[in-house]
Amino acid sequence: MTTTSRREFLAAIAGALVLPRIGFGARPHPTAAQLEWQRDELAMFVHFGMNTFTDREWGDGQEDPALFAPTDLDARQWARSARSAGFRAMILTAKHHDGFCLWPTKTTEHSVARSPWRGGAGDVVREFVNACAAEGLRAGLYLSPWDRHEHSYGDSPRYNDFYCAQLTELLTQYGRIHEVWFDGANGEGPSGRKQVYDWPRTWALVRRLQPEAVIFSDAGPDIRWIGNERGVAGDPNWSTVDPEVVPYPGASGDAVTQMLQHGDPRGSVWRPGETDVSIRPGWFYHAAEDSRAKSPAELVELYFTSVGRNSKLLLNVPPTRAGLLRDGDVANLSDMHRRLQAVFATNLTAHRRAAWRATGMRTAVLDIDLGRTVFVSVADLREDITHGQAVARYTLTGTDGDAWRLLTRGTTIGSRKLDRFAPVRVRRVRLSIDDAVAAPRPVRLALFAGGD
Repeated sequence: MTTTSRREFLAAIAGALVLPRIGFGARPHPTAAQLEWQRDELAMFVHFGMNTFTDREWGDGQEDPALFAPTDLDARQWARSARSAGFRAMILTAKHHDGFCLWPTKTTEHSVARSPWRGGAGDVVREFVNACAAEGLRAGLYLSPWDRHEHSYGDSPRYNDFYCAQLTELLTQYGRIHEVWFDGANGEGPSGRKQVYDWPRTWALVRRLQPEAVIFSDAGPDIRWIGNERGVAGDPNWSTVDPEVVPYPGASGDAVTQMLQHGDPRGSVWRPGETDVSIRPGWFYHAAEDSRAKSPAELVELYFTSVGRNSKLLLNVPPTRAGLLRDGDVANLSDMHRRLQAVFATNLTAHRRAAWRATGMRTAVLDIDLGRTVFVSVADLREDITHGQAVARYTLTGTDGDAWRLLTRGTTIGSRKLDRFAPVRVRRVRLSIDDAVAAPRPVRLALFAGGD
């Protein structure tokens, strides 16, 4: 993208989107929708579609719709499994790169309407959003911009019209959608020409049709990709970014990777990171991978490297050809939830007086007397991000009556920072804010002994 076109792109985004204004001396901070999104902590991704039945990860768009034939599809089972494991939201792949649509769209015949499932009268998107509503989960949708079936792909104006027509169906026929998920997937069309997406138009359409939804992509504008699919957020991880470094989905380069992973303490917009990863090696279900699903211990580790690093975890759990989440995967989710509950069962700082005092323009100290000597091994730190993110460096020390000893130290905190360390006996603890990008506000500190 040339410098001129880049400026035009950014100008178009500014005109299409409603972003929080930053006054003099103020820090970027989340909108109500961004705050709600981050407090959910856990969301489940559901990759389901033609690839499930062809045993592929990327289809070529030439698949026969008759191949889509789940025998026992139960979206309520997906939602129940998610809710019981502590998830608060789900995102469905309404269309993947092969172009097969999981709803009876008027834009193409390559959809469930041409399949034998439900006698051609089925609608996976409808069953999904209804299941989310029934289980009290926020529903989100992913509509792949790359479409290997659609002949207009590569004829940029025509395909952008086509894509916006599909998006309009999804955002007007299924009630409230909480997150609209985009990526920068891009390839050659049938003519050999590369598609140029009209992202400002697409995002403006979401704003108009679902004004309370958050929009995810590499470039946000509300939520950013964390830069990998391993389930590992950066450390440090700022929720603020410089939007010019990642101006559009699919941008690449070292500077882009650094911005996605770590954000920017001097960033002008609030764009927290979402950390996506699959419970299996692939994103779609493959029976050959049944023995390679991540264990409960591995899932707990992912929680600490995503939620515990000021991010949100988007964990993909793909349904089988029957249309159900596999029992073994569900069991692992349940055990992950049990283990996390054990870790955070007893807050040792609960009901203890916390004394916060500023020690400088950008430094402060928090002292807590636990009232008795206890073992601690997990620290849970949280800033009040309604006012933005400020802490840039901190140190946590403790004492059982003798010398103070280091428990942990770190950089950013943000919405939530989880630190683990070897069990230590303490009665008093001190959190020192050693540096910040603005006057730090009181930080919430909880301490736990840890679980199994």
